[in-house]
Order: sequence, then C-alpha cells, then structure tokens
Amino acid sequence: MDFEETTTVLEPAPFEDFVETEYIRDITGRALTYIEAGFPIHFRGVSGTGKTTLALHLAGKIGRPVVMLHGNEDLSGSDLVGGAYGYRFKKVVDRFVTKVLKMEEDMVRRWVDSRLTIACKHGFTLLYDEFTRSRPEANNVLLSVLGEKVLDFPGGHGASEQYLKVHPDFTAIFTSNPEEYAGVYRSQDALRDRMVTMDLDHFDLDTEVAITRAKAGLAGDGCLKIASVVRGLRESGQCEFAPTVRASIMIAKTLKVLNRQPEKSDAFFVQVCRDILASETSRVGSKTNQERVKKTVTGLIDTHC
Repeated sequence: MDFEETTTVLEPAPFEDFVETEYIRDITGRALTYIEAGFPIHFRGVSGTGKTTLALHLAGKIGRPVVMLHGNEDLSGSDLVGGAYGYRFKKVVDRFVTKVLKMEEDMVRRWVDSRLTIACKHGFTLLYDEFTRSRPEANNVLLSVLGEKVLDFPGGHGASEQYLKVHPDFTAIFTSNPEEYAGVYRSQDALRDRMVTMDLDHFDLDTEVAITRAKAGLAGDGCLKIASVVRGLRESGQCEFAPTVRASIMIAKTLKVLNRQPEKSDAFFVQVCRDILASETSRVGSKTNQERVKKTVTGLIDTHC
C-alpha cells in the first residue's frame, strides 16, 4: 500500500470459536443489508451483549481491511484525522560549477494520516468501539464523512486539496454503552441520525449455552445448567448489575480445570457460583447485597442443577 504504516490494519478473518446461532445470523443479516444500502451501523447495548465481537464478525463478513479505534476522553480530532508530527528536511547540493558550492535546505512540517483518514482514503472498514466515551467535539469530523462522504482536513495538512472524497468502499461500524453508564457522553443527534442503531439485549438461552460451551469446552449439559442459573439471577432483580454470559464462561472454565460438572451436591461448584456471581453483580461491595445475591444463587442451583 502507498500509505505510511503508522496504523495497524487488521485483515478480516473468521473467529475460530465464534458461535453463530439463529439469533446472531438475524442480527448480522440485517446489519449487512443496512451496510449494502449505504448506512453505517451502530451496535448499542449494556456490557456483555457481544457488541464488539459482533462488530468484528460483521467486519469480517464485509471482507475489507479493518481499522480500529477505541473511544476515550483524551481522544481528539487529530487522533482520528491525523496531524503534523515532526519535520521533514530536504537538502540539495549543487556542484555544477567547479569550486562553487551551492546548497539549498528546505524544512516542512511532516503530516501523518491517522486511522479515519486511512480508512476513508483506501475504502477500509472503520470499527469505532465505544465511540461515546470520546468527547462529542472529537467526533464532529465524522458528520461530513457519514453524511456528505467528504473528509474535511484541518489546517496544516499541506495537501493542495483540503477535502478528501471518501472511498466508495468505506464502511463504519460503531459500538456504545447506554448513556447512563459512567464515562459515557451523550452523542450528537446529528451523528446518530446518520447511522442505523441496533439495540442489543442479552443473548437468548440457546446462544448463551452455545457460547459458554465454545469458550469453556465443558461437556454434557453442564453449560445449560450454568446458563440457566446465570439467567435466573439476571431475571430475579436481586442484583445491582445483571450478570452476563461472561459469568457463565468463568464458572464453566473453572469447572473444566478440575474436570467437574455442575451439581447442587458439589459444595465447590456452589461456592464458585456464589463467588463469581456475587462479585460480577455488585460494584459497591455491600455485604448485605452480596449475601442476598449468594442466597438467590443457592436457590437457583437447587432449581436448575
């Protein structure tokens, strides 16, 4: 490629242990249709709903190289577009006339394209993970890119043209947490208006079981029992934060290490569930809250295991 390799570009490749259930195929199929119609995709949902994994899976389906960005408060417009970093020196020595030395030196600011510019220029897929963790003003440059398909360069770019026409193969995929999450900014209405937002909920039971089995490798119906306990706690309303499929994976992997199955008569399994689910569902660390969760978990184990 003819751009300087200052940005890591990911080649699209399928995940070896990616689970594709009917639920996943439905989301992916709709998202691909929106992209084919020319719209960016925005996956929005609480933690643990698979936003980033789905976004990477979707990018792999598109088949173009992927440039990733991770939103954070310190991100600026130049982190997206690029900026002038250092100087480039040019020195010309002329000895055409004997005993006469003529020298010319030229020093210019050195512009380096950043990730958004590279994706727009070469028609790559931009995956902007947790974009609402960046300040809204840092994302203003995206308005013209997604709307008018033009990237507006800031002053100091050094090119003859101050605008870049976005490559027709350019695609953007965004992910975000709900606005009530800590560290999340409210995105501009104009930016949300330029993308199709797909709200993701927790996976259905079949998908949670399939993901847990693929990630942990626990045989038999153990993953179904574990996922049922986790989902029961989620639906109980007895915890500060709803447990996700990550809790199922953690419990299943722990049992896999000791080659055990989830049985209510196994005190070790019961304690593992209480430890993992109490820690994942409470940020405050209240002893009363954790005891309530542990009691609920014990009852769910009696029911499902």
